[in-house]
Amino acid sequence: MRARGVDLAGVERAAGDSFRWRGRYRHDLNAAETLETRLGVFSNFRPVVPDAFRRAPFVFLANIDPRLQLDVLRQVEHPQLVACDTMNFWIESRRNELLELLGKVDILLINDAEARQLTEQYNLVKAARWILARGPKHVVIKKGEHGAYMFSEHSVFFAPAYPLESVFDPTGAGDSFAGGFIGYLARAGGKEEGGRFSEQAMRRAVVYGSTMGSFAVERFSIDRLLEIHRVDIARRLKEFRTLVAFEEELDE
Repeated sequence: MRARGVDLAGVERAAGDSFRWRGRYRHDLNAAETLETRLGVFSNFRPVVPDAFRRAPFVFLANIDPRLQLDVLRQVEHPQLVACDTMNFWIESRRNELLELLGKVDILLINDAEARQLTEQYNLVKAARWILARGPKHVVIKKGEHGAYMFSEHSVFFAPAYPLESVFDPTGAGDSFAGGFIGYLARAGGKEEGGRFSEQAMRRAVVYGSTMGSFAVERFSIDRLLEIHRVDIARRLKEFRTLVAFEEELDE
């Protein structure tokens, strides 16, 4: 991380076991079956945001206990944009706190199974509307190899998944998606259109997320992400554009 210029000032090392998630994939690599979740040092973890980070314009609340996500959010000052992630473990065990968090974030990133579990709606359009009614301005629902939807009050956007001949390890693809998504928005800079990012910027962020997720699944763990460079990302983004580009035939 240091070699890549990552600021580690907020990283805390604690004695004890690391967080462990154990699961398995069957024929459908879009769905992971959770076998065990061990919190380890997260059981007593209380995040402390360094002073230098408290004015960060972009905040991503990654997948931890919603109570801790709320604690982090209380420590930052007037962020431009807040996005969050969650998982089935927290939906089941910390539902009330998660619902409280939804009222304080701009974007929720979640997979289709989690969206159905949270909302008790099988139809993803209804699930997205349920979530939007509870606070977020955008909901991104990831569907693995079937792409990702982004819903807002007035629009729906769909980005396909990059077609891969071989998927080696889908674990962490959602985290890579989130990194590409929020990373693009942070790089894009300030907000537009009355204090919000433009619809086009949000759509580009989804494609950046899908691009990074497609790299992550090609090798085990983070191995593929350590190999790629900006030129590889740019090339795949261009290929994403060709996946959905077509010319409309107009009636004369």
